[in-house]
Amino acid sequence: MIDEQTDKPKPRSSFWKELPILLGVAILVAVLVRAFVLQTFYIPSQSMEHTLDVNDRVLVNKLVYDFRSPHRGEVIVFEAPPDWRNTPEGEDFIKRVIGVGGDHIVCCDTQRRITVNGHPLDEPYIFANVDGQHDPAADEDFDVTVPAGRLWVMGDHRSQSGDSLEHWEQSQGDIQAATITEDSVVGRAFTVFWPFSRAKWLSVPSTFDSVPGPTG
Repeated sequence: MIDEQTDKPKPRSSFWKELPILLGVAILVAVLVRAFVLQTFYIPSQSMEHTLDVNDRVLVNKLVYDFRSPHRGEVIVFEAPPDWRNTPEGEDFIKRVIGVGGDHIVCCDTQRRITVNGHPLDEPYIFANVDGQHDPAADEDFDVTVPAGRLWVMGDHRSQSGDSLEHWEQSQGDIQAATITEDSVVGRAFTVFWPFSRAKWLSVPSTFDSVPGPTG
């Protein structure tokens, strides 16, 4: 005699019940990553050409400066001081760090190069037009010492950049007006990811490797 087996209904998949939870977790993780770890920024101006062109997208590491200060040569995103902004609202700028607290920065040596603590910077990243003509390292001679906890920043397209040099000139040599605080730095831009044709790492140029520390 064969026992009859009754088919038991299969338990319904719990996928659809779990889906809202999974989506919620994914959104929370994305928000936390954007707030504390990584963020994307687009380039709105010509001030960093051609290291960064208008409408490039970059990834910014927002965590790195929780563990150390910005280094010379790094490309950083920072909240611009009120006097640097085009509108009263907060604006994020992107520039290259040329000098850190204590650095003595001078323009220019006999070859028209900026020097940091006596070391001349060879700056191949400075903007060049289609004819290969580079912007000058600076449009005016200057001699400054960066205060502790502050940064001297400049755009790679020197003639189109509202940066430390421009605000030093506009303020008649006020070093506080010309520099930004380390606390205002949002993070380090470390790669261009869009458009794909321009994807690259934003590494520190080798010219900064030999800059000595400040002596004062």
